[in-house]
Amino acid sequence: MKRRVLMIRHDDGPDDDRINTYCRHRGLVGDVRRPFLGDPLGRVAEDLAAVVVYGGPYNAYDTALHPFLNDEYAMIGAALDQGLPLLGLCQGAQMMAWHQGAWAGAPEHGKKEFGLYEITPTDTASDFLNHPLHVTQFHFHTFDLPAGAVHLARSEMFENQAFRLGDNAYGLQFHPEQTASGFRRWQQSATDSYGIAGVQTREEQDALLAEHDAAQARWFLHFLDRFFATETATE
Repeated sequence: MKRRVLMIRHDDGPDDDRINTYCRHRGLVGDVRRPFLGDPLGRVAEDLAAVVVYGGPYNAYDTALHPFLNDEYAMIGAALDQGLPLLGLCQGAQMMAWHQGAWAGAPEHGKKEFGLYEITPTDTASDFLNHPLHVTQFHFHTFDLPAGAVHLARSEMFENQAFRLGDNAYGLQFHPEQTASGFRRWQQSATDSYGIAGVQTREEQDALLAEHDAAQARWFLHFLDRFFATETATE
């Protein structure tokens, strides 16, 4: 049975997010690679169960400036071609959209989401999301929906918060994988974001995190159960 989950990271922080924790508890092997530090991604192999492309500071279109992104795009294409479960988070979602020919970049309104914001399901969300949910956000760029994508969620400032390609490839603009402690690290390292249009104050973030993070975690764990259903069915 396939057991390895390729996790493509764009930072050198701790690997303590909810996906890593989920994999450890469900018997999946989290294979963390950091191409921006020179880690090779290799090819799709028999043991590969899924691919996760995390968020980060790189523009989806800057392949000339950051050539390692080309290796990531090759893996995204291989996962889509072979029908592997694929999850893109924030930058990862933007890269999935860009790979499929859609625009990705800075929005005209110039606003940024940093904090916890409410997303709402679209009419085509189906079982992805059936009620409004506050989720962790930290982004400035956005994307258009690629051809053939199913639109799943939106927020007040950003229309495209989630989409699905095929049966099991998802792009999420938000960060449900981030824990409360991980969000605290963001608050400490991104002090220059406060005051930008759309960004919540530290006090607003703290209050919303305390009120909504548990519900976000429950939703994401249910999502991961469906995303990894084939690999965890016998656990």
